[in-house]
Amino acid sequence: MTKTSSDDDRAFRRETERVVNEIVQGLRTLDAGVGWFSSLAPTRQQEVLQEVAGYAMQAHITAADGCAGVARSGVKPTANPSVMICMDPPRYGFAGLPAAEHVKAFRVLVSVFAVADTRRRGTCCQGACGHSWHNLPAATEQP
Repeated sequence: MTKTSSDDDRAFRRETERVVNEIVQGLRTLDAGVGWFSSLAPTRQQEVLQEVAGYAMQAHITAADGCAGVARSGVKPTANPSVMICMDPPRYGFAGLPAAEHVKAFRVLVSVFAVADTRRRGTCCQGACGHSWHNLPAATEQP
């Protein structure tokens, strides 16, 4: 029996969630995450950008989170993804950027999500967090 496309999509979304949250929690470096992202086909990269933009939206990023995340990302503040995320309200059309901008967009989105998620862990999830993605087991860094 072969996996269906929908099973593959679910598995890919879980992998994306794991990789992004490992970066956010310091279990994987941003550069290692970029290596994973860069190895994906362009259509998968677009899916990841949409997924991570959704995480950022759910974390209720602020303009301040955007600026702090851009500073952490290593991407110039004048690059399209940096400008988009720092707008008030932020723009989320990262998957529609040219393919040459996808790695920059990934770096910015994950970095901004890390800032917002860390802020929210100290407020909304302080003490008794039941979010599985906030409680990843410590592991050795993966490529």
